[in-house]
Amino acid sequence: MYSANHWGGSFEIADGAAEDDHSRNMDLDRGALSARQHHELDETQQSWLLGPPEAKKKDKYVDLGCIVVKRKVLWWALWCVVAAFVLIGLPIIIAKSIPHKKPGPPPPDQYTEALHKALLFFNAQKSGHLPKNNGVKWRGNSGLSDGSDAKDVKGGLVGGYYDAGDNIKFHFPMAFSMTLLSWSVIEYSAKYKAMGEYDHVRELIKWGTDYLLLTFNSSASTIDKLYAQVGSAKINGSRPDDHYCWNRPEDMAYPRPSVSVGSAPDLGGEVAAALAAASIVFRDTAAYSKKLSQGAATVYKFARQSGRRTPYSLRQPDIEYYYNSTSYWDEYMWSAAWMYYATGNSSYISFATDPRLPKNAKAFFNILDFSVFSWDNKLPGAQLLLSRLRMFLNPGYPYEESLIGYHNATSLNMCMYFPRFGSFNFTKGGMALFNHGKGQPLQYVVANSFIAALYADYMEAVNVPGWYCGPNFMTTNDLREFAKSQINYILGDNPKKMSYVVGFGKKYPRHLHHRGASTPHNGVKYSCTGGYKWRDSKKADPNLLTGAMVGGPDRNDGFKDSRNTFGQNEPTLVGNAGLVAALVALTNSGRGVGITAVDKNTMFSAVPPMFPAAPPPPSSWKP
Repeated sequence: MYSANHWGGSFEIADGAAEDDHSRNMDLDRGALSARQHHELDETQQSWLLGPPEAKKKDKYVDLGCIVVKRKVLWWALWCVVAAFVLIGLPIIIAKSIPHKKPGPPPPDQYTEALHKALLFFNAQKSGHLPKNNGVKWRGNSGLSDGSDAKDVKGGLVGGYYDAGDNIKFHFPMAFSMTLLSWSVIEYSAKYKAMGEYDHVRELIKWGTDYLLLTFNSSASTIDKLYAQVGSAKINGSRPDDHYCWNRPEDMAYPRPSVSVGSAPDLGGEVAAALAAASIVFRDTAAYSKKLSQGAATVYKFARQSGRRTPYSLRQPDIEYYYNSTSYWDEYMWSAAWMYYATGNSSYISFATDPRLPKNAKAFFNILDFSVFSWDNKLPGAQLLLSRLRMFLNPGYPYEESLIGYHNATSLNMCMYFPRFGSFNFTKGGMALFNHGKGQPLQYVVANSFIAALYADYMEAVNVPGWYCGPNFMTTNDLREFAKSQINYILGDNPKKMSYVVGFGKKYPRHLHHRGASTPHNGVKYSCTGGYKWRDSKKADPNLLTGAMVGGPDRNDGFKDSRNTFGQNEPTLVGNAGLVAALVALTNSGRGVGITAVDKNTMFSAVPPMFPAAPPPPSSWKP
């Protein structure tokens, strides 16, 4: 390649070449040599005229240490790098330095779309002075004289929600509905924010809890009565009341009595649970949160009084037929759990985990109907709440034995949801018959779908892939798919190919058993019986009750869109509260934004880091 000696010293070439030339010259003819000299002189002379011969340029090299390269190649490479930076790198740097809008959220799934509508149902069920931005044009102020017969309630019992298609305000299911909504916000606040519904759902909860605070003397530490409902209806009655009349709430002109009870272990426990859960939702508003938790403590104390253990509905004809309570031990467990989460007071968790409580509640008796979460049976919800404590905080002694019992009961409840184990019947279309084919099946479907999806999220939050149902390992995805199958059925994946949520999809019920939706908002005030023509009309509802989930089909997937079939075509607060909770648990909105599916630390902010070494003495527990 080029002259170099990597071994040291120079090559001996020049001297040897001179000797060879001399020996060759000795043999040459002198004449020939003379002629050659003249010829060479001519060439030399020609070179003088043409100029000096072009010297061949030698390549220059650069030693880079590990390699030696031509200087031209090195310069070419450097210029290529510079050119690449100018043409590619510089535009990228400039583009990244320019502020850009964050990419928008993914398109909403069907659960998000349904949830937007389902929340509007609560706006349509409001009683009292409605806010200007209520969002339901055909509704106005109503029930402004409610509670006028309750002389001990300043300002009366104005506000709250109408329960269903009639105009009665039943406080037991109303309180449960507020507890469900609050629980869904506590667990999935990030999802509500991602959907733009966080402020809306909190406003709906506050509308309910503001009213519940009116149903007893919430500023006192001890009370002796609680209002259970406003409005009444006699079965097959002939006098104007909330069933006999078919009136829009704005047109009511008949008596609406306020019904109070002096014993309410079940109702008192549910109101306490609702206020306690809401106090967690509103922890960013300290004064209101404190008001709620103090009210919860007062009504909880009332519910637990040993001399007031008669169910609130017993021998109450205005209540018993509609929302009869079959037990109060489930409300004791449910409310104690919520009171502990809200206040951190260890006396509540000591009571909730005392082994005598689940025994009285028959929590571990494997009774099929006790595994169904509903307004009348809080056991599955209470057991899941207490399982949450074990899964996330694991307090250990002296609570572990009871908590593991609740956890095992929760797992067994979830096993019963799967058709393969044959606990419950299912329609051919796939709807679970949690209430054995009776009216209003969907409110049971949504409530249990919610806790199924929530339990799946709990397990995933603590990195547990599933659980055993006997020898069968069931995954969190199996449980979530069950919940989805039930909600999908409601949204249209059913033999009727119709949505059971008004305003969702192209086909949905148009003849609701609902006074406000069926009576035109036309400035005419119809009399008690004058509204019958709208009840019996074959025309579709003039007012769209957006988001209302109806009662649902029968055990054969049959559904009659008629105002007379109230078991199938009447919406309820409890039904829509469960629907909202299930939808927010299942939607993908809010997932994948750096948070877990469950905001698991929210509920524990009031829970003390240390637990008592031993439970209170047995004498403090009042059976």
